[in-house]
Amino acid sequence: MQSKKAIIMKIKASFLMLSILFVGYSLISCGQNKSERPSPPATVKGEINGVSVEINYSQPAVKGREIWGELVPYDKVWRTGANEATTITISENVIINGKELKAGKYGLFTIPSTDKWTIIFNEIWDQWGAYQYDESKDALRVSVTPSKLTENQERLVFAVTNQAVEMKWEKLLISIPISK
Repeated sequence: MQSKKAIIMKIKASFLMLSILFVGYSLISCGQNKSERPSPPATVKGEINGVSVEINYSQPAVKGREIWGELVPYDKVWRTGANEATTITISENVIINGKELKAGKYGLFTIPSTDKWTIIFNEIWDQWGAYQYDESKDALRVSVTPSKLTENQERLVFAVTNQAVEMKWEKLLISIPISK
């Protein structure tokens, strides 16, 4: 028969081993950096008529899935990417579809539909997805018409061109014209 002290020592040793395993597992699973995510982070920067534009977003992939109307539902607010809300930073006041948007950092949300998209610049940019999206914090809403691409764009990408911010994913192009 083991002494009480020996039993306590075995329990402590078992607890210590379980603690080490748990901490090790936590460090491995939670220690992934953002670039190892299934939808990796990306940043694009550019200038439109001397105005600096920066977009920070995560890049989901098509992976053979039905995107529009399925993975990304029609007529609902979308974070316009994956993970954290997509952000856009504009260095000066600009005009988008005839409406002024003040310089600043915004959450870039969209409401996709088959023939028209609503582009939303929201004052609350620091959030996960669109779960806390608040329409009352919209700085600007404009409508754009999507275009079809001939080739598949596997990962969502943004670009800053001379006159617009463009988003391409799957076989769809969204262009947001920006002027000074």
